[in-house]
Order: sequence, then C-alpha cells, then structure tokens
Amino acid sequence: MVQFDQLCERARARGLAVRGAFHPQPEELPADPSGAAAQTLVLLGFTGSEQWAVFEDSSEARDGLPHPLDRWSRRVVGAVAREIGAAEFYPSGTPAPPLPFQQLARRCEPVHPSPIGLLIHATFGLWHAYRGGLALAERLALPAPAQHARPCDRCSGRPCLSGCPVHAFGAGGFDLDACVGHVTSAAGSDCRERGCRARRACPIGAQFSYEPRQARFHMHAFLRSAGG
Repeated sequence: MVQFDQLCERARARGLAVRGAFHPQPEELPADPSGAAAQTLVLLGFTGSEQWAVFEDSSEARDGLPHPLDRWSRRVVGAVAREIGAAEFYPSGTPAPPLPFQQLARRCEPVHPSPIGLLIHATFGLWHAYRGGLALAERLALPAPAQHARPCDRCSGRPCLSGCPVHAFGAGGFDLDACVGHVTSAAGSDCRERGCRARRACPIGAQFSYEPRQARFHMHAFLRSAGG
C-alpha cells in the first residue's frame, strides 16, 4: 500500500501538488476500480506558479488543440491513479455528475470562501487551483489537518471588491456580463493580460500570484468559456 508521503512524491514528480486528503463518508465519493468503497480522498492541484512550468513544457500545452490544461491534468492525474490503483475524478465532471470540489477542498485543507467566490488559502491566498482527485480503497494514515481562520474575516478594506473596475462582485452575486464586457474592451487590457484585478488586489499570498503567462492563459480560458 502506498504511503501518504510517497503519494506526495509521486504527484510532485509529475508536476502536481497534493493539496490535502481526508477519510470520506461513503456517499461522498465514487468507488475505486475494484468496486470497493473509497476510504481516502486526495486532491491534487497547483500552488502559485510552482507547477506551471511542467505544464508549459508538455505536449498538450504546445499542440494547439482545445483545453490543453484539462487534457494535461487528465493524463497526469490518471497516470498517478493507475500507479496506485485509485479512481480518478475531476472538477469538470468525470465521473458525472461532477463532485462538489469546493466542498471536498474544505474537507482537505483550511480554505474558505472569499468575497469574490474563489476559495482563499491562508498561505497561497487566491493563487491555487485543484486539477483532479484520487479515491483510494485503502485508509491511508494522514497528517493532522492544519487549522487556519478565514483570512477575509480580519480584512477590513475588502480590496478584492473595490479592486474590480466594473464592480462585478456584489451582494447580488457575480455580474458575468459586466466582467466579460470590460475584459474584452480596450479598457480591460490590464485584466486581460495580467489576470483579474480584483484577485490581484487581495493581499493574502500575494507573493504566490501567477506569473504573467499563467495569468493570461487562465483569463483567456475564462473568456472562451464565457463566450467572450
């Protein structure tokens, strides 16, 4: 049986960080390939720009085909899953229907909802992502989960909200049309090329903010998904 630290090393060698793990309730996860109930859930993803270079050097990043990061994630997460005999799953809905990744993430590590909807981490701030997960039939011994209060609770100015040029984040939710209209306009070049200004305004984990190519990639992917 693979040990948790060995799993972390396998993921790191392939360009992913183990974001956290927990022992789920039976109804939370799919069964593993053998049909046994999953005993351990592990989420894999990115922390800042640390893993970005591995993706940029991949065939998926260079082949010009759609959805390169999703295809890379499925290849890499799938390889780790096969190595340890685990079931794999992804935020985009494999298996279907998609599992509630934000809910699972909050079970894995101390992340909390931020005013702009993204989960905020005490160390990485808003600069992290989940690329996939593993469900193992074995009950791995796991390190004690870290505990951190929600950073936003001690932030009086909420610069993430005031940082949006078109005030797309408000009590009524996210104004997608306002956001896309601004980002695709001449006035929106800063957000378009450097990433969401509201996200960049958050002081937590600012040292982990995405490098320009990564920020640009994600913004352009957001615009494509939004039809912008």
